[in-house]
Amino acid sequence: MRALIQRVREASVAVDGARVAGSGEGVLVLVGVRKGDVIASAGALARRTAGLRVFRDGEGKMSRSLADVGGAVLAVSQMTLYGDCSKGRRPSFDAVAPGEEARPLYDTFVSALREAGVRVETGVFGAHMDVALVNDGPVTFLLEEGAPSP
Repeated sequence: MRALIQRVREASVAVDGARVAGSGEGVLVLVGVRKGDVIASAGALARRTAGLRVFRDGEGKMSRSLADVGGAVLAVSQMTLYGDCSKGRRPSFDAVAPGEEARPLYDTFVSALREAGVRVETGVFGAHMDVALVNDGPVTFLLEEGAPSP
C-alpha cells in the first residue's frame, strides 16, 4: 500500500459539485492499494501516517505529529498511485487492486487512523472526485507498506 501525504492548511473533496469532506490544518492522504496487499499493511501504514512528524516546532524543525498539532486527515482513495508509466505514453494499471479487494484495505486504513485518535474525513471510494488543497510548504512524502513494487 502507498500513501502520498501532503501537509495542508486546508483540503476538501467534492463529488458532482457537492462538497463531501474537508479539513483544516493537517494532511491530505492519497491512498493506493496494490494487488496482493494485506490488512496488516493498512494498519501499519495508518500508524506510520498518524505518527509522522511533518509539522514544525517552535524552531522551525519538523518534529511534531498530527496529534501534537491537533491536525486532521483527509483520506482519499487513489488507484493511480500504482499506475505504471515506465513503458510508452499510456499508464498501465495492472498492479492496481480491484475495488472489491482495495475497499476493505482503505477502510481499515481509515479505521486505524481513527483508533490512533486522529480526526479523519474521507472522500467517496471509487467516485470521480475534485480534490482541492492548500499545500503547506509544500511538504509531500510517500510512504509504502508491504513488498515494494517491481
